[in-house]
Amino acid sequence: MHVLVLGAGQLARMMSLAGAPLNIEISAYDVGSENIVHPLTQAVIGRGLANAIEQADVITAEFEHIPHHILDICENSGKFLPSTQAIKAGGDRRIEKALLDQADVRNAKYYVIKSREDFEQAIEHVGIPMVLKSALGGYDGKGQWRLKDLSQTDQIWNEMAECIAATDTQAIVAEEFVPFKREVSLVGARAKDGSVAVYPLAENIHTDGVLTLSTAIADTELQEQAKAMFTSVAERLEYVGVLALEFFDVDGTLLVNEIAPRVHNSGHWTQQGAETCQFENHLRAVCGLPLGSTKLIRSTSMINILGEDTLPAEVLAMDGCHVHWYGKEKRAGRKMGHINVCGDYNGELQRKLCALANLLDKQAFPAVHEFAENFSE
Repeated sequence: MHVLVLGAGQLARMMSLAGAPLNIEISAYDVGSENIVHPLTQAVIGRGLANAIEQADVITAEFEHIPHHILDICENSGKFLPSTQAIKAGGDRRIEKALLDQADVRNAKYYVIKSREDFEQAIEHVGIPMVLKSALGGYDGKGQWRLKDLSQTDQIWNEMAECIAATDTQAIVAEEFVPFKREVSLVGARAKDGSVAVYPLAENIHTDGVLTLSTAIADTELQEQAKAMFTSVAERLEYVGVLALEFFDVDGTLLVNEIAPRVHNSGHWTQQGAETCQFENHLRAVCGLPLGSTKLIRSTSMINILGEDTLPAEVLAMDGCHVHWYGKEKRAGRKMGHINVCGDYNGELQRKLCALANLLDKQAFPAVHEFAENFSE
């Protein structure tokens, strides 16, 4: 079985590693260069979308921001999964919000802005404070504003107007500010036969809008809420593959913040912490194979490595620590890899996170240090 992945980043890389034991061959289509590359070596093995499609049995995607004409070509081949509708929903907050409403799942009140008049209507409808996000593009905290006071209106509008004017298809989505307790996410898979398997929820810590620490948690009530909303969205899309939902936990009630129609950063812990990792389950789903068990096998956290290309040797020497590098050139703030740290039970995992705080730079790994400081109090 040959799977073509649209996108040639670390998610395609990890799909390739997960697919090899199942005899699933992965190639990656670099949307920018139009090269077909090996997802591990980045060696060019072909060129052109038509050639890539011809060689593939199945086509999938590792990110949402794919030009629509490429998605349409892949959809017409009859080989693309989960669906272009799902990918477009993940890449356009207007479509995403409409989908959540159609699936009847809780999400923040919102209003779409294309003009200054719309902005005034959004303030009236949504209220202040509000969060404003570009409909297209924008991730890891980029393309976002927060309106806390009417005195900020002119300044924020000028910045948003520039964003809207950059392309004919851009807009801004205004959302009510949600005073949440914490952020959690659910990664799950839906197979071609409609069966669903979800992983345990992960609690996520973000620093400057970027995920820095993600830990699998056990919360029966929240898990049931999250699975119900996951199933509703997945069935609405007739989804096939791995899908992630990000939530705000508001005093025990979950609101969907965003969806990601792909394998997800907050699910990387599944590589060491679950019976079947998210990358393997995505391939199983799109290739028509039975889904693997999503059972938690040991307490696990994932730590993003941002802008660093080396780690102290003591990290690798620590029992239960697994380092995953992405083979990228070092750049400030760039996702260079991640560390999965595991314990046989929660207390052991917590002690290992504290031990890692003694090894890792505080500026580069703030969430680990914050955890250790809170744990010691």
